[in-house]
Amino acid sequence: MIGREKEISELMTRYDKKDAELVAVYGRRRVGKTYLVDETFKGRITFRHAGLSPVEMDERSSERPLKMQLQAFYYSLISYGMKKDHCPSDWLEAFFMLETYLQEKDDGGRQLIFLDEFPWMDTPKSGFITAFEAFWNNWACHRNVMVVVSGSATSWMKDKLINNHGGLYGRVTCEIKLEPFTLRECELLLNEAGVKFSRYDIVQTYMILGGIPFYLNYLKRGYSLAQNIDELFFTKGAKLNMEYDRLFASVFTNPQMMKEIIRFLNTSSCGFTRKEIALKTGYSEGGTLTDALNALIASDFIIKYVPFGLGKRAEHYKLVDPFCIFYLDFVDKQDSLHEGFWLQNVNSQQIVTWRGYAFENVCFNHIKQIKESLEIGGIASTQSAWTKSGNAELGTQIDMIISRKDNVVNMCEIKFYSDDFEVDKKYDGVLRNRQKLLSEVIPKKSTVQNTLITTFGIKDNEYRWSFDRVITMDGLFAI
Repeated sequence: MIGREKEISELMTRYDKKDAELVAVYGRRRVGKTYLVDETFKGRITFRHAGLSPVEMDERSSERPLKMQLQAFYYSLISYGMKKDHCPSDWLEAFFMLETYLQEKDDGGRQLIFLDEFPWMDTPKSGFITAFEAFWNNWACHRNVMVVVSGSATSWMKDKLINNHGGLYGRVTCEIKLEPFTLRECELLLNEAGVKFSRYDIVQTYMILGGIPFYLNYLKRGYSLAQNIDELFFTKGAKLNMEYDRLFASVFTNPQMMKEIIRFLNTSSCGFTRKEIALKTGYSEGGTLTDALNALIASDFIIKYVPFGLGKRAEHYKLVDPFCIFYLDFVDKQDSLHEGFWLQNVNSQQIVTWRGYAFENVCFNHIKQIKESLEIGGIASTQSAWTKSGNAELGTQIDMIISRKDNVVNMCEIKFYSDDFEVDKKYDGVLRNRQKLLSEVIPKKSTVQNTLITTFGIKDNEYRWSFDRVITMDGLFAI
């Protein structure tokens, strides 16, 4: 398994204990939660069940969602060896059947129950949480049992389970949030699959697919990056063409609202305030919008940050999920299918411009690696962009500012180039102006260090010393 060493160690530590354990594993859809649990506990799972996807359920079926979920649970019990009986009428009976089955299988050893896509089982008015609460509090917590539950609906996992204020309050003994792969982990996965990409192309792969293992596993060996992207998005029956809609429908109860918010956030790389989002989308600034934004943050689609130099009231929400950005910028804007679109336009100005903004997003997702390259991994810092309105003399935009506790502010310019980046006299003047404007708003005890983050490096000329530090993309591949 690529990466996940910390998560595997945590799971095995919990498994080796004699106490009852309730472990919650959550994270973005397709990030590898199921694979992590299945591979870590291969051959040790006593009972396993996955909830039925709300997307996959046939909406034309006369069966109620609750009945279908209960039938699926019953069939899982049968497949693991329970004697055929009858389909449970509700979740209380379903979990009682599970208790009975586990008692029959009990040989004194550790019993592991894996309930995958846990939130999907909680259909409206099903009483699912109440029944699971009874199962855990009245039976499982008193036995040599480890229950692992996982879910892509991160906000549900946090609100209904981890932060439960009812009978499950404080019952979760371990929570694991599974993050997307880093660039280095993406490189390791591709190497293992025999997909030979340069780091330049791996960075572009991350711009499109993010660090999502499920998507990366679709890449074909022997194909270029452009050929692969056409295969995944721009051919008839492309594997990821419908993924965007499925992504939201499977995770959120209000997918249309979420997609409207995401679509608006994609119109600015700096993001928007809550007030701006409400004004543009038509949703009031009340609890519904707050819940939606928090759910998108919990699922790693967006982040909340305060732009440099502004107060908490100026909090911005910014879209950071690479897959969503790429889909909205290119796939969603296609009026009709353009076979081979990416290969035909790979050097177009539209894609060149997109790469510049997308690389900024890659860098914001690799702050840890950037700080390590600057040798400041142990120093507390905050990261944000900065825009100062005004004319050519008074206005500017800085891609990334790293404000450090050691009285240094890194003013980062982020440039995605196919060669070494060249600083000329004009650009040197732009940097000097930006540094001057930034120096006026930082504490007097602080100093500004011009920092270049680019693909290959900087050309050796008289202006190369405009930058105090240079980080290449190799630095982003650090562990």
